This record gives sequence, C-alpha cells and structure tokens, in this order.
Amino acid sequence: MLMGSTNKNTLQIKKNGITLAGSMIVDVVKSIDVYPKMGQLANLQEFKRAIGGCVPNTATDLAVIDSKLKVSAIGKVGKDDNGQFLLKKLQEKNIDVSKISVVETPTSFCDVMSIPNGERTFFSFRGANSDFSPTDICSDELDCKILHIGYLLLLDKFDESDEEFGTATARFLRDIQSKGIKTSIDVVSSSNVEEFSQKVKPALRYADYLIINELECCNIWGLSCRKENNKIDVENVRLAMWKCLDYGVREKVIVHAKECAFCLNKDGNFTSVGSLIIPKELIKGSVGAGDAFCAGSLYAIYNDYSDNEILEFASGAAACSLFEANSVDGMREKNEIEKIIKRFKRRAI
Repeated sequence: MLMGSTNKNTLQIKKNGITLAGSMIVDVVKSIDVYPKMGQLANLQEFKRAIGGCVPNTATDLAVIDSKLKVSAIGKVGKDDNGQFLLKKLQEKNIDVSKISVVETPTSFCDVMSIPNGERTFFSFRGANSDFSPTDICSDELDCKILHIGYLLLLDKFDESDEEFGTATARFLRDIQSKGIKTSIDVVSSSNVEEFSQKVKPALRYADYLIINELECCNIWGLSCRKENNKIDVENVRLAMWKCLDYGVREKVIVHAKECAFCLNKDGNFTSVGSLIIPKELIKGSVGAGDAFCAGSLYAIYNDYSDNEILEFASGAAACSLFEANSVDGMREKNEIEKIIKRFKRRAI
C-alpha cells in the first residue's frame, strides 16, 4: 500500500462534541422575600424570564465554558413566543438547534420561586416536553461523542414501559450505544419514590455516565440520603452509587449535593470533594446549579479529566450558577472557573 493511501474499509470518522436531549423549559424566575404558608402573602421582589430545563441550561453552560466545543440540542418547543425565546437564546451561543422540533403543543414552562438563601420551589407545566419521544431522534444522524438526556421522570414518552428493556429510555440508550456514542442521563427530583425504581433503574443498564443529586441517587434504591440532623449520609449515598454501578452503569456514577460531590468509577474507585464556600453576599440564587454541575462534569469527562478533577471542575461550574438568579447567566468560561476554584475554600466532608 502506498504511504498516505486510505483503506476505506477501516476508515473511522471520529465523533466529537456533546449533544443534549430532553426537557426544554422557559423559567419565570420570581425572587420572593419568604416562601409563604398556605393562604399567606410573600413579596415579589424581582421576576425575569429565562431558559430552563436540562437541554437549554446544560447546552448553554457548555457553550459558555468552551465556545469551541460543538454543542447540539434536541427537544420540542411550541409554536409560541416561549418557543422562539428558547431557540433564539440557544442560537446566540452558536448551539446547533437544527434537530429541535417545533410543534402545536405549548412550550413547557416553570414558575420558579426563589428565596434569598438560594432555595427554590418549582411549579411546572409539562407542555411540549410530554410529546418528546425517542422517535424524534434519529440515532444514525448523531455524530457526537457523548449524548446526555434529561430529565427522566419528566419526559412522559421516554418513561413509558417497554416489555423487553423496561422503559423506552433504556431501549433508546441501547440504540445510541450501538452507534459508538457514550450515553449520560440525569433525573428530575420527583416526590414519587416508586417512579425511581420503575422508570430509572432500566436506564442504568445502558448509561455510561449517571450524573444526579444525592436525593435522586438514594431514591432509586429506597435509601435515605440525610441523617436526622440533616447532614448528608455519606455511607448511604456511597451504597446507592455502588448499586447503580452494579446494576449496569458502565463508566461513572457522579453525585452532587450542596456540601459535596462524589464519583464512583467502573474500577471501584470512590472520590469525594467538598463544595466551594461562596460568601452569602455573592449568592443570588441556585436555579440551574444542578445543570451547571452536570455541564462541568460532561466537559471534564469529554476532556479526560481525572475523577478528582471532574468533581473539582464541576463544583466550580455549579458555584458560578449562584452568582445570578436565573439558570445560566452566572456561568463563566473555563479559565475563569479555574480561577474561582483557586479563589474559594472548600467545605470539609
């Protein structure tokens, strides 16, 4: 064979970039002085429309972290002002929106009530997200290195039962893996514990990466993530992570909480880091902190960071989200996140 010639039978096109699929939401973030009891009044101090949901939040965060990274979004929005708002915001960050469907069903939205300490409560309208299904994604057209889907338990068509695989999500993820694409999943913090076992477990078998919070991870297995004094139960969280890995997660289980983050990899190595201590006067809200952590994790995984580096970088990205009241405006680019990581101390675990 002549030097420089190519054997077409062995030619492989390297997949690159990260694709986000799943929930697309418009958040109406309302800052209130206190969360009222039933029948009582709270003062609305500020309100602002912003992007929300796994796809817009995580995709935007990734695009801000690294403007050179190829980021694609897949989901459904309505033929309404909120749908156009989402598409415009994503396009402004050079995110590929060509695979987002525009339908008659209204765009999903969420009223977010945020109090001064950063805690928030959500009132959600499922809208177009409830119509989004695996059939809306052509796996043959995907050329990404990682596909992340979220949020399970909020995507009705993905959560439907499947006789062979357990859920439509599980069948979909198996198909994606067969194309040589790494899969990653995220879950919404549903109050229905039974749903976790029925709708999340089957997907674990076909997930390379699981990136969720401590409550979600423990809910899958009916474990408590907090002790009576409200401190995180590290042993229970670790046990839940082991169960996820044993059940089928192929590469890494990553769990984030307000005070720390954990990673358990396929070799059984367990890593933990404390969260960055951000002064209260700098905190404007925590909407999108989980998505910011997820974006930081995906970026670090994509770039082959060590487990400790993944957690440190992801927690730095999550800390950035605290600087603004909405889900994405606080995010910083990679070098700035690294400076923030060095600037603030970490909590002891």
